[in-house]
Amino acid sequence: MKTSAGNFLEDFHIGQTLVHATPRTLTHGDVALYQALYGSRFALQSADTFAQGMGLKKSPLDDLLVFHTVFGKTVPDISLNAVANLGYAEGRFQKLIYPGATLTARSEVIGIKENSNKQTGVVYVRTHGLDEHEKQVLSYVRWVMVRKRDAASVITTNQVPKLAEALAAEDLILADEINYDTLFDPKLSGSHHYWDDYAEGEKIDHVDGITVEEAEHMMATRLYQNTARVHFNQFTEGKGRFGRRLIYGGHVISLARALSFNGLANAVQVVAINGGRHVNPLFAGDTVFAWSEVVAKAPAPGRKDCGALRLRLVATKNLPCGEFPDRNGKGEYPENVILDFDYWALLPRRR
Repeated sequence: MKTSAGNFLEDFHIGQTLVHATPRTLTHGDVALYQALYGSRFALQSADTFAQGMGLKKSPLDDLLVFHTVFGKTVPDISLNAVANLGYAEGRFQKLIYPGATLTARSEVIGIKENSNKQTGVVYVRTHGLDEHEKQVLSYVRWVMVRKRDAASVITTNQVPKLAEALAAEDLILADEINYDTLFDPKLSGSHHYWDDYAEGEKIDHVDGITVEEAEHMMATRLYQNTARVHFNQFTEGKGRFGRRLIYGGHVISLARALSFNGLANAVQVVAINGGRHVNPLFAGDTVFAWSEVVAKAPAPGRKDCGALRLRLVATKNLPCGEFPDRNGKGEYPENVILDFDYWALLPRRR
């Protein structure tokens, strides 16, 4: 047997280390395709001249392009047989990455819990993304619902890791080489709103919407070498509970992040992922909208030129966000909410 059907719930155990295949060198071609798919307009990742004005040699890769690439490495070993990717926590970006870098990934299994239906279970992993020098680029925890190979098999492990609700601002890792004071031009960045101008509890409707096309989401998922069957194989998924292919959750994150430019144009760096949930499915033909809430703000650790905003990014389908659709009193989401994503971003401080 030379082919692999991927890992099922029975194949995971606590403490297991998975070294993921296929290193990936990211080039300007990947940057252009990412731009074509999402239309992100953040100036730092769009123009070498803007990045050089902030002390960098050239534009770094979009933080989420790096995240999705590392995520994609893990899919054949962790979520090839997934029902759904459920959430993220404790994500930390540790260095800026530039075109030409090669990324690899490895993961540790930190939790397993069988579901009451006895046909699936949830696997928790901590993934580390590394560059070509074996330097850690990012790390994060995710949990995914995985099918069992045999519903009659017995799963003896029932261990759910305790995860931080959010990273503390003082634990954020900032790139020493970047300077938010030098030549940060708000006319070129697209906004005159600095870190100082945002208030905790403030909500921002990002106004615009993007309709998802079938070809685009499959192209995006292939860009990250994500092979999960739920996104591609209509032969099997057409017979499943939805009757069609699911849109990759990372595609939703990047669409919502691109939409957030309208209102958060100076939030040019994502430095941490505190948490995230894909709360309802998205399909081709649906239109994505987004809104953000400023959960907290803090001075960036050891820096006076920038500050950190903890942002909650909520994406909806087929529902503009003017009234900020959210959970009800029981914590339940309306069916139009598809993403609840909590992250830290850096913005320049007013000089």
